[in-house]
Amino acid sequence: MKLIIGLGNPGPEYAKTRHNAGFMVIERLARRHGMLGSPVRSKFHAEIIEGVVGIHRVALLSPVTFMNRSGLTVGEAVAFYKVDPTQNLMIIVDDLALDVGRIRLRAEGSAGGHNGLADVQRALGSTAYPRLRVGIDSRGRVPQVDYVLGRFSPDQFDRLDPALDLACDAIESWLKHGIAKAMSLFNADKPEKA
Repeated sequence: MKLIIGLGNPGPEYAKTRHNAGFMVIERLARRHGMLGSPVRSKFHAEIIEGVVGIHRVALLSPVTFMNRSGLTVGEAVAFYKVDPTQNLMIIVDDLALDVGRIRLRAEGSAGGHNGLADVQRALGSTAYPRLRVGIDSRGRVPQVDYVLGRFSPDQFDRLDPALDLACDAIESWLKHGIAKAMSLFNADKPEKA
């Protein structure tokens, strides 16, 4: 089982906000692979859909714990499925350091100031797990909390939409080829589809 977990905040007031880019990728991936009609279960403090992407059984999770407590979902799901986080876990988050329209895969690394990733790392006791960062632009003079909890501007949303497809392509590449190959394809200035 491969666990693909998009981080965000639950509830309609947070829908389509910048901090929910992880949820948006999960929704796009589920739609792409015909899983939106599948039963959505509540488990691990998350909404979960199980299905198949290529030859891999996957569980797509959207935590309902709010961003700063995302580690609860990740820790419980990893323990239940008994997966190796370095091989079978992908965390999807928003990133202020990337322009909207850009994505970045990493095999491991620091939280980089992202509270959701910090909580995941606390729960796993490790920084060694793949993550996919989805750009939401720098906040400029807007306070960080206000910015990440705000909605994408129309211009940003025009750039975000193809990035959600690109993020799905990157996840599919990770499933098929592993993180190193996916990074080499999708972290380039002009990502290639594999």
